[in-house]
Amino acid sequence: MNKAIVGSKSMVVSPHYLASQAGNTILEKGGNAFDAAVAVSACLAVVYPHMTGLGGDSFWLTYSNKEEKVRVYNGSGRTGINVTRDAYEGQSSIPIRGIESAITVPGMVDSWDAVLNKYGRLSLAEVLQPAIEYAAKGFPLSLDQHENTVKRADLLKGDSDAGRIFLPNQQIPKAYQRFIQLDLSNTLKRLAESGRDDFYKGELADRIISSLKNKGSRLTLEDFAHHQGEWAEPISTTYRGYDVYQAPPNSQGFVGLMALNMLENFNFNSIKEGSYHYYHLLVEALKRSFQDRNKHLTDPEFYDIPLQKLISKSYGKEMADELQFDRVTDVETQSVGSDTAHAAVIDEDGNAVSFIQSLYFEFGSGVVAGDTGIVMQNRGSFFSLDPAQVNCLEPKKRTFHTLMPAMALKDGIPRILYGTQGGEGQPQTQTAILTRMIDYGMDPQTAISAPRFVWGRTWGQQTQELKIEGRVGIDVLEQLSKAGHIVNKVEDFDGIMGHANAILVDDEGFVHGGVDPRSNGAAVGR
Repeated sequence: MNKAIVGSKSMVVSPHYLASQAGNTILEKGGNAFDAAVAVSACLAVVYPHMTGLGGDSFWLTYSNKEEKVRVYNGSGRTGINVTRDAYEGQSSIPIRGIESAITVPGMVDSWDAVLNKYGRLSLAEVLQPAIEYAAKGFPLSLDQHENTVKRADLLKGDSDAGRIFLPNQQIPKAYQRFIQLDLSNTLKRLAESGRDDFYKGELADRIISSLKNKGSRLTLEDFAHHQGEWAEPISTTYRGYDVYQAPPNSQGFVGLMALNMLENFNFNSIKEGSYHYYHLLVEALKRSFQDRNKHLTDPEFYDIPLQKLISKSYGKEMADELQFDRVTDVETQSVGSDTAHAAVIDEDGNAVSFIQSLYFEFGSGVVAGDTGIVMQNRGSFFSLDPAQVNCLEPKKRTFHTLMPAMALKDGIPRILYGTQGGEGQPQTQTAILTRMIDYGMDPQTAISAPRFVWGRTWGQQTQELKIEGRVGIDVLEQLSKAGHIVNKVEDFDGIMGHANAILVDDEGFVHGGVDPRSNGAAVGR
């Protein structure tokens, strides 16, 4: 089990140690938290290519010590103008993989430019340098990438460009062998030289679209040229003296706030952490939040989401009163993806960034855009083809998004940065981590390493079972089963729980970093 890392100046946490080290290197070179965060983001696109990449989306929560406020950058993409429900006539749903699932413009590269232009000290070329080197010279392929390559080898073989990169010499690369991505390194070099617009309007955009069109894509150059992420105000609630912030819809972040509003009505002084009552209460609060999420979440430009009601204290109290300590509530959920990477950075000036990025499923659509090395996300496959559903497919629309970076402030100062990989597991893991830290006084590493659970049809599995790690006591598992939970005891440290990270700033101003023992992550402090 990882040990807590404590720094006196700054902290970087991510699910891959090389990305964390890259962020710290940028800080040492005079960059701030925003520069370091973009460097981490770009490195993750290289060293965790099955989880995230330039063909995906990202959401950013930022705190600037000069502005003294939290802001959000929504780096998610919209569907193409030609992407309509009629295009899928005769199909009951959008294919989860393949070119027909790659129907949204990737938003991550745009988000790098926006964050750096707004708050950074360094150039895009400077912060991309570590990622360029790892792509060009190679890195030790992670066990996680190896295992996911084994699992998705047939998907990768289905696209000649994906197979060429991720199955070199038509072989599954072994864990820790040197893995080189020359195409991706050339793309990153080009971005370093030419900037964001080359990806969306320039020669690089031409190459991306030309390749995708040859493979049957409906995305156009105009779709890329018209893409623009946006700065937005975060949504928030209070929890036991902290101001907790999340990204607004189309992010599912409000689910985490709803759960906290319910849980605040219970006295955790009388509830032991890790007990039956602890797990049952969290699961039931989150299930109730999912019910409203499934009913309302989509692109708010296409549907009036009753957000203020959903995150109000009065509604939280109303839902809390419905929770029962001795039985479960039946709630239908939706199947969501898993390949995500969260990271966070805080610098010595108090600037803070909590961000998360994704290709949606592992290796996304399984389609690589020609010789660019860019894996296209399959996020658009989450749209419904049923016009009665709020998240139905329409042109130029953002889909229901699982990505939800989080941050908690106390007395106006960032104190906790946290987030996780894991689709529907994201609000579940976030709630467990935050309650453990605030209600039980755990440090970030202890909170993350403690046994976790994930309920529902996460990662494509059609079930309402409660997966819970084997370190939980047998008496707790029996009580959960008796209450009606469909309990599935999994491994002691099971990857299905996702890869979480957190940073805590203590009363002395020291920064504590925690990373998931279920990941290849590292906390790097100064």
